[in-house]
Amino acid sequence: MKKNRLWMIAGLVAIAGAITLLAAGGLSENMVFFLTPTELQAKGSEIYGAPMRLGGQVKPESVDYDVESGHLKFVMIEDAVEIAVESTGAPPAMFRDGIGVVVEGTYGEDHVFRSTNVMVKHSNEYAPPAEGEEAKETYKSLLESS
Repeated sequence: MKKNRLWMIAGLVAIAGAITLLAAGGLSENMVFFLTPTELQAKGSEIYGAPMRLGGQVKPESVDYDVESGHLKFVMIEDAVEIAVESTGAPPAMFRDGIGVVVEGTYGEDHVFRSTNVMVKHSNEYAPPAEGEEAKETYKSLLESS
């Protein structure tokens, strides 16, 4: 009886250890870093090719979008740090100079961030138009930048 209990405890410990090892290995492989341009630059060559998210602002007058090829280029800034970003596909509707963005992808040895996804950072607060004001006027700045 005592011998069976010891084998059962040893078996449970071995199973728990195996599950922990598998979970830890799977998490480290699927981990995606979120960095700012300053943090990315500080990491140096150790970050090349690793999947990550990069968050910053679109540098004014840096956007180059070719509608036919769907190729988007812009510069992301944070303070004095600038990172060149290239992406394929149409940018989000609210994408414009000076807006906060988060891009997913990898940073190459050529110091270009190749994005597979561009997301616009925006406020999640909704403010209805004031009484007597038309919605067009409230959201005029968004409509003009499109």
